[in-house]
Amino acid sequence: MKKPLIGTAAALLFAGATALAGAPAATASTATTSTNVTSPQAGKVAAVTFAGTVALSNCSGSLVRFPASTANDPALVLSNGHCLESGMPGPGQVVTNQASSRSFTLLNASGGSLGTVKASKMVYGTMTDTDVSIYQLNTTYAAIQSRYGIAPLTVAATHPVQGSSIKVVSGYWKKIYSCSADGFAYRLKEADWTFKDSLRYTSTCNVIGGTSGSPVVDANSGQVVAVNNTINEDGQRCTLNNPCEVDQNGGVTVRKGIGYAQETYIIPACFGAGNKLDLTRAGCTLPRP
Repeated sequence: MKKPLIGTAAALLFAGATALAGAPAATASTATTSTNVTSPQAGKVAAVTFAGTVALSNCSGSLVRFPASTANDPALVLSNGHCLESGMPGPGQVVTNQASSRSFTLLNASGGSLGTVKASKMVYGTMTDTDVSIYQLNTTYAAIQSRYGIAPLTVAATHPVQGSSIKVVSGYWKKIYSCSADGFAYRLKEADWTFKDSLRYTSTCNVIGGTSGSPVVDANSGQVVAVNNTINEDGQRCTLNNPCEVDQNGGVTVRKGIGYAQETYIIPACFGAGNKLDLTRAGCTLPRP
């Protein structure tokens, strides 16, 4: 993981800004907003663009919905836990329902700025088991659709598939990386943090600082299957910016130049009606405070 960028051209450190390489812009899901906020029809290949992505001050992110979200629910933004404005959460730390007025630049399909949306609170943030932050905005999906013509990306409720074609869409850099899901790391260890069941990229998703928090979009469904968060930069073993894989027997594998993302299919089960966080819901496995 790389630290969030400080200013547009700052160096990549650890936590927030992970990827940037430069694949040509592809396409993003354009779910329609009616009574329910819908995603692309089954069987159709979704165009993956920048529509629905956002740029943070130091990272990337995306406007997201869950399968049961409705148009009048408060809108949500997904990014990395290490991109939090309060700094990176320590191992074992989970932050919930904190007031926030953070701003996000909402992008159109070509990566142009449509305007600014603002948070009312930071709903959930952690770097324990995963690396995720979720912000609630002070507006609804319907209001965003009406004003900007932008619908949210849908977070898939199923585990990503090995070998599937994926796009890492960075709103910060306005870059889209194209690669495949190479496999899954049982444990991914980076400095003091450990992540579970991380998605490993093939080598063409060579993400850099500023891409942290980018949605990882399945190129066929157009749905978000993970959130980009780190890459092994120098071939070091389990250090900051050099995550290593740890298998079930404790064996360590270092893959220099390979990036990783944290799966998001576990998130929808933790949100109920009205996009309300409830970590006690059946099936919710996100770490609790």
